[in-house]
Formats: sequence, C-alpha cells, structure tokens
Amino acid sequence: MLLNYIWIGFFLIAFVVALSELIVTGDGSVFGAMTDALFAGAKTGFELSLGLAGVLALWQGLLKVGEKSGLVGALSKITAPFFTVLFPSVPKGHPAMGTMLMNFSANLLGLDNAATPLGLRTMQELQELNKKKEEASDAMIMFLCINASGLTIIPITIIMYRLQMGSAAASDIFLPILLATGASTLSAILLVAFKQKLNLFRLPFLLPMGILMTLVGLSFWGIRNISQERLTELSTLISHVVLIGMVALLIGSGLFAQRNVYEDFIEGAKEGFGTAIKIIPYLVAILVAVGLFRASGALDWITKGISYGVGTIGGMDTAWVDALPTMLMKPLSGSGARGLMIEAMQNYGPDSFVGRLVCLVQGSSDTTFYIVSLYYGSVAIKRTRYTLGVSLIADLVGMVTSVALCYLFYAG
Repeated sequence: MLLNYIWIGFFLIAFVVALSELIVTGDGSVFGAMTDALFAGAKTGFELSLGLAGVLALWQGLLKVGEKSGLVGALSKITAPFFTVLFPSVPKGHPAMGTMLMNFSANLLGLDNAATPLGLRTMQELQELNKKKEEASDAMIMFLCINASGLTIIPITIIMYRLQMGSAAASDIFLPILLATGASTLSAILLVAFKQKLNLFRLPFLLPMGILMTLVGLSFWGIRNISQERLTELSTLISHVVLIGMVALLIGSGLFAQRNVYEDFIEGAKEGFGTAIKIIPYLVAILVAVGLFRASGALDWITKGISYGVGTIGGMDTAWVDALPTMLMKPLSGSGARGLMIEAMQNYGPDSFVGRLVCLVQGSSDTTFYIVSLYYGSVAIKRTRYTLGVSLIADLVGMVTSVALCYLFYAG
C-alpha cells in the first residue's frame, strides 16, 4: 500500500511542480521534458527487461543445474544455522538457503549481473513457501531489505569511475564505503528483526558476522601498501575469478552427479525467460513515475529547499548539500544517481569533498524503489507491508553515515 501512495505521489508532485513553473514563469517547456520522460521511462523499462531476459535465462539455467545436481541443497544445509536465525520460517535445507548464499556473495563482491538473477530465483523459492501469495512473507521482507541496503565489500565500479575521472587516490573511499554500507545493512537487519521479534544474539549468527568483520579488517590492512592501479586490477581479477568460479562450480556439480547438464540448463533458462516477461509492467511503472518526477524539476526544488533550510535556519555547514541530488536520486534510479555522481566529480573534482561524498553515497545504498518493484513484481506480490519503510530508513542511515564519515576522513 505504501508503494501505491508513493507511486501516485510522484505523479501528483510532478504535475503540481510543472504547473507552478508554467504559472510563475510562463515557460511550458517542462511539459515537453515530462512527455519525453514518459515515453523514455516506458522504453527503458522494456529494454531493461529484455536485457534481463538473457541474464536471467543464463543464471536460472545454471541454478537449475545446481539444483538437480544437489549442490544448492548441500549449500542450504551448510548455511542453515546462520540463515535460520534471520529466516526462521524457511525450513532447514530448503533450496532458498542456497540461492540466498549465492545472492549475498555476489552482492558482497559487486557482481550485479549475477546477484539480480540469483535474488529473483530466491524470491521464487520463498514464494513457494508463502501462504498469502499476494502479501510479502517475513522471509521475503528480510531478504529484500538486506538486498536494498546495498551491502558491498568491493566497490570496484566506483573505484574505476574515480580512476577515469583522474583521481590521485581512487581507492581511498574503500573503508568509508564499507563502514557506511555496513551501517545501512545492519540497520535494515535490526529493524526487520525488531518487527519480526527475532533474537539475533545467537552464536550461529554472531560467529559468521565476526569472521566476516575480521576478514574485512585483514583485507584492509593487507592493501595499505598496494598502489591504486594494482588494487583496482586485483579487485577486478577477484570479481572475475569468483564469477567464472561460480559458473564452473554449478556446471561441475552437474557433471559430478552425472546429470544431463544441457537439458537441465535449458529447463532453467526457460523459467528465467518467463520471469523476465513478468517484470516488464512493474519496471515500466516505477521508471515512468521516477522519470516524470525528475523531469518536472521537483528534485531540484527539494534540493534547494533543504539547502536553504540547512544553511539559513539550521546554521550548519552546507558543504555536503552539493551531494544532495545524488542522495535523493539513489533510491529512485541507479543510472540517474550514477550520472549525478559523475557530474559532481566533473564539477568539483574526484578528490574533492563533494566528489568523495557522492561516491560514498553511491556505494552505501541501493535503488530501493527499483529493487522492490523488480523483486516483488517477479512473484506478483501486491502488499509489501513494511518493506519499503525499512529499506528507506536503511538508505537514510547509509547516507547520514556517509556524510559523517566524509567529514571525519576528508574535511579540513
């Protein structure tokens, strides 16, 4: 229901802002921009779905090989103690546990092309357990909120953008992004756990989290004396090796189990293509609304209003306000936020306060509205309950943490 109100709100605010612009200035060009955005959003939604069709067919096919071979089931049993704490409604050994593990692993390494199909497959598995087919289950909400929080250990894409923009220290945003995205994800887990009355103070949850934090700390300590270019090369290599390794593991499991790997792959690929078709209406709906909202100038109005309030009324430092467009765009559009991040680095410099802050914001949160629409749309969920509220709060925590860390690491 909240998504419905927000979706309608995008349209209403866009129309009011555009009409106000026409009345005040007499300039109706904004309606032309909104018309372009209307059709561009519909076109982009369809093209994204077509692009996802191939990727989904690939990964759903590979996952089907893993399921038939028993690999996914084995991973489910291994990770059962950890995931049982967060997803108590999912039976131990259920295939969803295995796909969750692979999805989270892909997200941690920034493997977006692999993470999304794995996430959609997990949603399908969770929907099979869902008794209310049009309402999000507790397990779905926890899974989606973790995904929407944008947890990533290796922000390789952002580092590469900084290198291209001429940064003298492209990877110096690594630790702040890790801390900010960690705060975002932790807040999402805690909020959902509070709503669902989950006890997180259990060894199966605390031990893996402690090991993960230790590995992250050791990794950061180990890269201190590595050059920026070499670090980027290593990060890229690790991502590629992990990606191809996942493919080899899935296919290898089929060979080991003496399955007809090709037939299993085709069966899963057909399911992936069907999923891509289902999500077209949901993608078109959210992209059209966001496009109109941005083209109307509503985003600029909000940015200017916050800037005025912070500087004039609050008397606070306003250096971070120049990163507001990226902050406000991030939950709405990944490509839009990426474009604003690059634009900010061009205008202020990649190693400036604002240039670094937009990178922290980009790395500490995810495109919440897109993810909610995509994941829930793939299984025809209409009532998302508190998913959107928790995800947006987690985004806010990530952004506030990003601002604080930017002042701590780079101010002065």
